[in-house]
Amino acid sequence: MKIVIWYCSILILINCHIFAEDSLVNRDRISLTLEDTSQISVNAFIAPIEITINNFHMEWDALANLRVNEPEKQHQTKVFQAFLPDKPVSVGELWKINAEGVLPLLQQLLPKPKYSMHIDAGDSYGLLACLRAYNDKYADIVFRIHAEFELKDGRFTPSQFKGHLILDRMKKKVVFFNMYVPDGVINFDVGWKKYKDRNYSIIDSGVCTQMELCSGRQDILENIQFDESITQQAAEMTLAHRFYSFYQINWVPLDDALRLAQEQEKPIHVISIDGPLNDEAC
Repeated sequence: MKIVIWYCSILILINCHIFAEDSLVNRDRISLTLEDTSQISVNAFIAPIEITINNFHMEWDALANLRVNEPEKQHQTKVFQAFLPDKPVSVGELWKINAEGVLPLLQQLLPKPKYSMHIDAGDSYGLLACLRAYNDKYADIVFRIHAEFELKDGRFTPSQFKGHLILDRMKKKVVFFNMYVPDGVINFDVGWKKYKDRNYSIIDSGVCTQMELCSGRQDILENIQFDESITQQAAEMTLAHRFYSFYQINWVPLDDALRLAQEQEKPIHVISIDGPLNDEAC
């Protein structure tokens, strides 16, 4: 048994269970396609970095001057086709996003994105999407992407990209797109090759208040009544379970853990963790 300290929250592992996205829903499958050939205008934003733990944003020019590559760009429909499954899916079902197809969006933010990140994190690599909801007219796709960017003399790794893609199923076109790095205590880390004569990077973490791509009206989700759906939280957790095996662990509060340890006559092993487990921020 283990106690895990995570930002001053103490949790404990008792046993494991297998999370199955199929348990969320058992519904009809629908096809998701795009046929509209008009270009889609996407706006991009990166706020200046003002907070890092070790003040890299004040010492490293590449981080101090981090700016969006292309504030506005017209994208071909095929870029968003990369987010869609190649077969019918049901609400709550996951599929892999076409990584090559999404590169033009990441390049709009910063010019050198890559998916082969610096860390050896096993199953946390990738790009995944989930059908959250649909009705006769609209479909809401929730997605999560892990990627990082090469900078001069280093790299920049966001915690994750999460987002929505809303399709008009009748017109087969994109009506809303949003992809962003979520807020967090820290939401990125960086590696800086500060010393040219040394074969390693020094590491820092920090907060970027906005790193985002968007197209269409933000309030469209408020006005849609879906016939079949799961909650946003359920969709995000379904994605997180696929990215991180530790989500298959059944976590319980410390008081319960202490009681169970006595009842089962098992030891408790303590682990101290100085960063989040469920994203790539450190």
